[in-house]
Amino acid sequence: MSKATLTGAEFKQQLREGKPKFGLFVNSHSPTVAEQLAHSGYDWLLVDTQHGPMGYEHLSAMLCAVASGGAKSMVRVAGYHDRGGIQQALDLGADGVLIPYINTAEEARQAISCCKYPMDGTRSVYFPQRATNKAGLLGYVGNANKNIIVALQVETASCIENMAEIAAVPGVDILFLGQNDLCMSMGLYEKYEFPLMYTSPELGAATQTLVAEAGKNSVVLGLFLFGTSRVGEFLDKGFTFISVGNDLHHVLTQAGAYVKDMEGISKDKGKEWTRRPTALI
Repeated sequence: MSKATLTGAEFKQQLREGKPKFGLFVNSHSPTVAEQLAHSGYDWLLVDTQHGPMGYEHLSAMLCAVASGGAKSMVRVAGYHDRGGIQQALDLGADGVLIPYINTAEEARQAISCCKYPMDGTRSVYFPQRATNKAGLLGYVGNANKNIIVALQVETASCIENMAEIAAVPGVDILFLGQNDLCMSMGLYEKYEFPLMYTSPELGAATQTLVAEAGKNSVVLGLFLFGTSRVGEFLDKGFTFISVGNDLHHVLTQAGAYVKDMEGISKDKGKEWTRRPTALI
C-alpha cells in the first residue's frame, strides 16, 4: 500500500514504529499553493487556521487541493474550545487536527472529545458531507475514531508541568512541540540572546520531560522546525512527525537564495546589484 493510500490508523502506526513523516504548515489562504505542495513529496500538510487568514470556504478548497496530491491533511484550529472549528475541519475531510495551547489534562480531554464520535466523544454526525463521500456514512463514521489523527500542541510551561497527566489521556495520538511559544512561556527570550534559547538547558529539560512521558504512553512526538538543520537531532530523540517550516517560509527561503545568487552574479560581471532593504531575507 502506498503512502498516498494509508489509512489514518496505518499512518499513526508507522509513526509509532519510528518511521518519520515529514510535512509543512500552509499559512497562505491559497488552494493553488496547497495543491502544488501536495505534489511535492511531503507526507502531510497542515492548513493553519490559527495563524492563517482562511475561513471555512478557503479551508474547504484547500483540503480538496491537498487531497488531490495524496498528502495527509491536518488543520490547526483555534484551541480545545474550538468545537466548531474542529467539526468543520473534520467534516470537510481533514485527516486530523492540531489543537494548540493545551495546558491541562482536562483541556486535552475536551479537545479529544470534539474529535471523536460517541461513545468515545461528542463529535456530531451528519450526512452527506465530504468526509463521508468515499466510504459512505457507516464506512466513514464507523472507522473515524481510529483513523482521525489527534495532535495536541505542547507550547506552555503549564503543559510541561502537567505532561504526565496530559500524555496519559486516552485518544492523544501526537504531542507536538512548539518551541517558539514554549520558550516565550518559560521566559527564555528574556534570559537568552536569540537563538540561544533553543539550545538552552531549560528547553532541553522540558523537551526531555515531553519525550519521557510520551514514551510511557506510546504517544507520537511531533515538532515544528524552520528548515532542516536540526532534523537529525530530533530524529535521534524519537520525534517522527516533523514540520520543516511553512509555505511562506519556503517562499522567503527560495527568494533569498535567488537574491543572493543575483548579487554574486552581477558583481562578477561588473554590474553590481544589491537587494532592496528588507528585514525578512
